[in-house]
Amino acid sequence: MPVTQPTRRTFLFAIAALAVASPVFSQRDLSIHVVKDPGCPCCNAWIGHLRDNGFAVSFEERSIEDLAAFKRQQGIPDALVSCHTATIGGYTIEGHVPAADIRRLLEEAPDAIGLTVPGMPYGSPGMGPESEREAYDVILIARDGVGSTFSRYDAA
Repeated sequence: MPVTQPTRRTFLFAIAALAVASPVFSQRDLSIHVVKDPGCPCCNAWIGHLRDNGFAVSFEERSIEDLAAFKRQQGIPDALVSCHTATIGGYTIEGHVPAADIRRLLEEAPDAIGLTVPGMPYGSPGMGPESEREAYDVILIARDGVGSTFSRYDAA
């Protein structure tokens, strides 16, 4: 049986396939920066949730007034605010958004401001046990400030 040499096309296809399949090539930068109120324990719990889910978290503490100004600067509508604000990959993450939704946002890469979980629903990440969760929605904030449901979490 004759041995054939791989063509350049076959070689390039193999390299591309390896790049897609390899975790080294497919991992996204999961560095997230959180801006929070210094006295907020739930913000720290959410940071723990992110770290437990593979995110590299940096944070800074700002006064309530400076934090509110930062939220406005990032395009978060007043009706969709929560306690802390984060930035990752060109998006703004407001409140207790689950790590899985942040990963999905980065994967799908919609043209949007980011995600929010308005208020502080009990059982969302950093807000108590998920086994006692209140129903809540994760909202995608469009560039015009309009929100739409990105994910829905039923009550436990």
